Amino acid sequence: MLEYLVKGLVLGFAAGVMPGPMLGLVIRETLQHGRRAGYSVALAPLITDAPIILAALLIVGALPGWGARALGLAGGGFIIWMGLDALRAPAPGDTPSSAWGSLWRAMLTNWLNPHPWLFWLPVGGPLLAAAWRERGPATVAAFLLGFYGLLVGSKVVLAEVVGRSRRFLQGRAYRWVMRGSGLLLIALGLAVLIEQL
Repeated sequence: MLEYLVKGLVLGFAAGVMPGPMLGLVIRETLQHGRRAGYSVALAPLITDAPIILAALLIVGALPGWGARALGLAGGGFIIWMGLDALRAPAPGDTPSSAWGSLWRAMLTNWLNPHPWLFWLPVGGPLLAAAWRERGPATVAAFLLGFYGLLVGSKVVLAEVVGRSRRFLQGRAYRWVMRGSGLLLIALGLAVLIEQL
């Protein structure tokens, strides 16, 4: 069981701090709407990953190449849209704070983001299946606890850090951070699209 807990911790931490759409969304929503919105984004994988994991366990190794490519293209297009949206973001305080809106945006982002699918289909799904076969449900629970503890925990810590520095990021500094975030998201979306071609 310890072996799978450690695997979960390592993979969860790597996924939590890896630059990508969810990390960018944590920063963006925290800057725009405050820490509570950032926490909502950080918690989204706890809701959205269940169907992804189930699908991965059902179709590990059975997804045709064109299916993975279509998922990647849809995800890349959505990431680009998020980047364009960040470039147009109003100054903080100009939009109502909405943790629920942030949560829905994060859920949609996670479902369309190819990275969770590409993790759970070839990596996470087989690990869970092996943990179940070798040691049973307690080992599966240990892996998932470690994985989501650090995946969500690292994003909550990031939202806290960004939220505390939010007051320093007003006016021109805020606009530059949002533009930088938007350009990074657009670049990431283009990279995902190119990866699929």
